[in-house]
Amino acid sequence: MQIPAGLKYDEKGLIPAIIQDAKTLEVLMVAYMNAESLQRTVNTGLTWFWSRSRRTFWQKGETSGNVQRVQDILYDCDSDTLLLRVEPAGPACHTGERTCFYRSFSGNVVAGRKRGGETK
Repeated sequence: MQIPAGLKYDEKGLIPAIIQDAKTLEVLMVAYMNAESLQRTVNTGLTWFWSRSRRTFWQKGETSGNVQRVQDILYDCDSDTLLLRVEPAGPACHTGERTCFYRSFSGNVVAGRKRGGETK
């Protein structure tokens, strides 16, 4: 896998990364990458991000074991957003939900999401 030239990072050197389950196509999370975290991702085959709040690199699942094995990386027509198709080893969300997108504007938890192995 080779990083294409011409990716457009923002003024802070970041590019949004949408993380998607490669099998189900469910969106799991959104995070930010800089050039180095993207290179680490390509080199290791695991997702690496830049924490905007802690200002440091983090590997998804480094402490929890819920790593994400990268199957493919796509970029959009403007070259300013990434889509990483991954094989998740566990929940993506720090709350224990499979995806970070489990809440609706209606205030409900979206049906069928999993937490701790049980369907809500």
